[in-house]
Amino acid sequence: MVADTILFKLIRDYLMLYLPKMRECSDHTIRSYRKAINSLLEFVKTEKKVGLADITLFMLNAETIVRYLESLEEGGNSESTRGLRLACIKAFFAYAADVEPAAVVNFNEISKIKVKAGDKRQIVDYLSEPAVKVLLEQPDPTTLKGLRDRFFLLLMYDTAARLQEIRGLRLCDIAWGKTTNVILCGKGDKIRNIPLMLPTVEHLKNYLGVFHPDCIVGKESYSESPLFYVEQNNRRNPISDSGARKLVREYGKAARTDCPEIPKIVHPHLLRHSRAMHLYQHGMDITLVQQWLGHAQLETTYVYAYADTEHKRKAIEKSTAANNPLRSKKSTARYSVSDEDTLKRLYGLA
Repeated sequence: MVADTILFKLIRDYLMLYLPKMRECSDHTIRSYRKAINSLLEFVKTEKKVGLADITLFMLNAETIVRYLESLEEGGNSESTRGLRLACIKAFFAYAADVEPAAVVNFNEISKIKVKAGDKRQIVDYLSEPAVKVLLEQPDPTTLKGLRDRFFLLLMYDTAARLQEIRGLRLCDIAWGKTTNVILCGKGDKIRNIPLMLPTVEHLKNYLGVFHPDCIVGKESYSESPLFYVEQNNRRNPISDSGARKLVREYGKAARTDCPEIPKIVHPHLLRHSRAMHLYQHGMDITLVQQWLGHAQLETTYVYAYADTEHKRKAIEKSTAANNPLRSKKSTARYSVSDEDTLKRLYGLA
């Protein structure tokens, strides 16, 4: 029972104190860690045939984690999903080892688990430009809620911002000028300026006139009032993470009736992916896309180049007649070298 108390106290303190208070992680990040830990515990419950309360710290050893990762693979999860889950679990045990000596052995073993080698390229989900147009037209701008929601969706798409970056925008983060910019605070408190398209600027002016009537359009503001807010106890608080996600999801569901391309569940990051893909497809250099998105590593941004290439390949394949000679080559066995001596000579190893 002591071990049980140790494990669940560690989990509670990690998710409720360490991540939000000490690390100041976003709700989205904390949700990822929580999902990974829950998934692992569910696996242990099934494998050990025990209840949740019966899981001990000592059950979560390296062998168990490896079997858990294998179960994810058997369940059809991608390499990136398994890698993310492993990273979350390692991070939790790193914290646990710092505050609880009993967890040091677990951490030492688990930290040695390697991410399974494989194709790291991902196919990102994104909407076509016509689909984005349908989505943005869902809110009714003749109502207060519709005016706010349309601008919220439009700004998310135009800036390709993360949800927490949009939620964190303040009036003082609007930089007026010949080109109007918004100042986004991204991961690691990194700041970047994103220029707004002229239609977006017009929507911004309309929005400010209604929701921030004291704000002088075109003049720099020093107000730290949130751009998107809800009134609570005579105070303006930033729109909540759950409220913003619900907003996007409901308009996505409505848009799907007019555009079947739109997936059943639309999440805020889909707008970010879509804008990044459209910028790349319209010729923006990949390094500029990287700066626009605020990616620390260029390799992260290359996923859009790969996705665009894959999209074009599928389009060409779809438009190629079944009796086309190019089709027949698909079923031809690829040339491969199986003899080790030949292989060594081929690569200069013999």
